[in-house]
Amino acid sequence: MTVFDILILAAIGAVAVTLGFGVYSLFRGGDYARSNSNKLMRLRVGLQAVAVLLLVLGMWWKSTQGGG
Repeated sequence: MTVFDILILAAIGAVAVTLGFGVYSLFRGGDYARSNSNKLMRLRVGLQAVAVLLLVLGMWWKSTQGGG
């Protein structure tokens, strides 16, 4: 496993955990949802951007290094 593989897996895991907290927040409702849902959505979108960037960088790295 390369560093990119580990970082990509960590980013995907972070997105999944954040998504889980967001779904929990929506189901809980009330004041908790009002104060946390939007923050969690923004965090998830940011983490997804990082994950996509890491995927693109990892593919570029493997194509230029002839990696497998």
